[in-house]
Formats: sequence, C-alpha cells, structure tokens
Amino acid sequence: LAFGGSIQIRKGKKPRGARDDFSRPKSPPILPPIHQPRSFLAGTKPGPPEMSPAADSASGSKRQAELLKQEGNTCFKKDRISAAIDAYTGAIALCQNVAVYWTNRALCYKKRNEWAKVEEDCRMAIHYDSHSVKAHYMLGLALLDRQELAGGIKALEKSLELGRGAHPASYMVEEIWQELSKAKYIEWEGLSKMRSSQLHKLNATCKEALKSYNSLDNPTGDMSEEHLNELDEVFKKAAKADTPTEV
Repeated sequence: LAFGGSIQIRKGKKPRGARDDFSRPKSPPILPPIHQPRSFLAGTKPGPPEMSPAADSASGSKRQAELLKQEGNTCFKKDRISAAIDAYTGAIALCQNVAVYWTNRALCYKKRNEWAKVEEDCRMAIHYDSHSVKAHYMLGLALLDRQELAGGIKALEKSLELGRGAHPASYMVEEIWQELSKAKYIEWEGLSKMRSSQLHKLNATCKEALKSYNSLDNPTGDMSEEHLNELDEVFKKAAKADTPTEV
C-alpha cells in the first residue's frame, strides 16, 4: 500500500478480492420478440380475402341460376316445355341480367307459337346483350308473325350480321339467311301487287284521257284500236320489272 490511500498494482498481479470489470464482455440487452404478420412468415401464403355476406349471396344466386338453366335445357331436350319454362323463369328471377336465360325461355314460347311472349323476352335479352344473335333472330320471326315486315326484316338482317361476324359457318347463319330471304320475297311480292294495282288504275285513267282527247277532234268517231294497243304495251313493259324470274 502506498501513502495517500491509493492502491498500487504490481505488474502481473492484482489485489486479492479486486474485480476486473473489463475481463468479460457485457451481455447484449434482451429485446421483446417481434410478432410479424402471418403473410410475412417464411413458407406461408396469405389466405383468400373473406367475402362479404352480400357478395356471398350474389355468388350463390348465380350458381343456383346456372343449375336452373341446366335443368331447363334438359327439360327442353325431352320436350317438357312447361317444365323448361318454369326452370328458365326461376333462373331469370335470380339473375335477370343474363341474356341467355331470356332467349332460352323465348325459344320455349316459340315452340308453342306464343309470339307475343317471344317478342317480349327477346327485347329483354337485347336490352342486356345487344349482340345476341338468337335474340335478334327470334325477334325478327315474332315481328313477321304479326305482319310487321319492315321491323322483322331489320331484326333478321341484324342477326345475320352478328352471326356472320361471330360464327360464319354455323348452321344458324344459314337458317337466318333463309328466313330473311323469305321475308324479303314477301315484302317484294306485296310491293309488286301494290305497283301492279297502281299501273292498272293509271292505264284506265290514260285510256279515258285518250278518249276525251279524240272526242274533241272527232266527236262521232271511236278511239283507234292501234292507240289502245300502244298504251297497253307501254304498261306491260312497266309491269315487267315486277314479274318474278328464275335465277
């Protein structure tokens, strides 16, 4: 011990009972564990988001509507038209914005010749899907049934245009073309009869006018047969354009 109360440590030795605070490293502080979300843990994947009750209900309605459509298709193939209509009506009640449910039911009404209902269902189908070939086709047939030729031809032309764009080689395009051809022939035939009637009336009017003209020059004489024949020949040529010919 040295004077003044200080401690002197000889080289290589340390006083008995003295502690060496620098001889051992201090332990790091213990931190609380970090809880990571499951999606960040190795080897795990985030699960699917939970569906809301409304979304789950809508999904269930779509599945049920599809099952009813399949049931309707089966009934239709078995010629159970009433049961098919009921099935498609159920599908429409669940998902009314699906155009094929409307066209399928319209096809059932078509088989029963209930054309007013065919037209109604086809218009609804077109409302939800303006590119529905079947809807425009059956709408055209329904309009033709009630003698609305212009509207029927327009709907058939639209269905033919859509059909050729989507499925140009399908049997339905050929069927549409045949119905459209028949409708246009009926339209032409009606217009031809109307023009023929107008020509006959015009021919008679011209003959009366010719008689009046001749009577001014020759009150006692009859109208020349030659003039009448010439007049008839003119109207025959005019009517020839409305005479159907084979192609």
